[in-house]
Amino acid sequence: MPTVEELYRNYGILADATEQVGQHKDAYQVILDGVKGGTKEKRLAAQFIPKFFKHFPELADSAINAQLDLCEDEDVSIRRQAIKELPQFATGENLPRVADILTQLLQTDDSAEFNLVNNALLSIFKMDAKGTLGGLFSQILQGEDIVRERAIKFLSTKLKTLPDEVLTKEVEELILTESKKVLEDVTGEEFVLFMKILSGLKSLQTVSGRQQLVELVAEQADLEQTFNPSDPDCVDRLLQCTRQAVPLFSKNVHSTRFVTYFCEQVLPNLSSLTTPVEGLDIQLEVLKLLAEMSSFCGDMEKLETNLRKLFDKLLEYMPLPPEEAENGENAGNEEPKLQFSYVECLLYSFHQLGRKLPDFLTAKLNAEKLKDFKIRLQYFARGLQVYIRQLRLALQGKTGEALKTDENKIKVVALKITNNINVLIKVTSDIKEFFFHCCSSYHYRQKRASEDTTSGSPPKKSSAGPKRDARQIYNPPSGKYSSNLSNFNYERSLQGK
Repeated sequence: MPTVEELYRNYGILADATEQVGQHKDAYQVILDGVKGGTKEKRLAAQFIPKFFKHFPELADSAINAQLDLCEDEDVSIRRQAIKELPQFATGENLPRVADILTQLLQTDDSAEFNLVNNALLSIFKMDAKGTLGGLFSQILQGEDIVRERAIKFLSTKLKTLPDEVLTKEVEELILTESKKVLEDVTGEEFVLFMKILSGLKSLQTVSGRQQLVELVAEQADLEQTFNPSDPDCVDRLLQCTRQAVPLFSKNVHSTRFVTYFCEQVLPNLSSLTTPVEGLDIQLEVLKLLAEMSSFCGDMEKLETNLRKLFDKLLEYMPLPPEEAENGENAGNEEPKLQFSYVECLLYSFHQLGRKLPDFLTAKLNAEKLKDFKIRLQYFARGLQVYIRQLRLALQGKTGEALKTDENKIKVVALKITNNINVLIKVTSDIKEFFFHCCSSYHYRQKRASEDTTSGSPPKKSSAGPKRDARQIYNPPSGKYSSNLSNFNYERSLQGK
């Protein structure tokens, strides 16, 4: 084993040789043997080996293996030095191997070391993006779980930081090709990360690119298979996939396939859905997603059948008025629950799909069913007006900090929801105009949930006209609001509650 003095002497021989450095193979071998020495010798070897690596191609394997030994040393300072120098080995056919090694090193628990690995990977990415991706995807497909997890997270966070000259069209095509291989077997979290990776690629931000992503999500969601509402994993997979698909839909990229599946397979089983997510109102979550997708639904094969399913589900959440006893009081002991959030989602979805079949209410329903619908609608509207008055009274005069309490935040959101429903019901009351009413008159906001729905600030004024290719996004309710409102006690206030 060489001493520190011997390492410095042979380093001097190589440094002074200039263009003839390749003739001093023995001197370089002494430096390679430094990895077998003590702490001081290893630190010097970690610096000297990469410096002269390119001059000795016949010793490339030995040099990389020696540096890799140093990357796995017990001394953290030696590991850090060795990792920092690894990009110098990333030349020609060696680059994919270096990328593979660095990807494996992502499993380190030392934060400084982890940052060095990230920086080294980014460095060689800029040298050869395709070669680096080869090493990364090799470990994602075949590496240990911790390496796979961190390699995916590296791609999801670092790709967007790379310049356009690195992420060329060919590189993006390679990312898509390799991602499809990984998507054949992924967890829910991994799927979300890969959708983040792919949706950030320039080549997939076009209409055809978004359509390609929707098809990928649909395949992941197993929309060709019969839905099993009692299988929590099946339910969770569908919701995860649909959440990823929703931002991709537009007037040119239709949600028809997803909306059809929800209407035919999910709505009929709404009450029997199971979920592994504790505390999640799974029924409301499904209805919110359906409402968001309904704006971009194209031509549907079984439109009338699916409208009937939506209509029947809507009736379930719009109760009939309670029967009156002789004394004018309710004959039943319990007052019907008015499920405002459910109705908001269903009414909106029903309206959006019904615009494609405007005679559904008047020509496709018999007189008795239409009369029943009107009665339920009027009863629900009366209860809604009471709740709106109660909310306004409770929020009257409150500004600033007073609106930031949990209770008042809920009331602010509830007021927005009930106002949404109120507009929908007013339109619905005129059956002939129901499916022709312009969506822009609704209180549905075009911004997604990133807008703070609990803010007490007044809404911004909209521009004179819609922007080109503006997407009308349904902003779903952020909570579940119900109220036990009596048919005969419409002037109750929130005082004393």
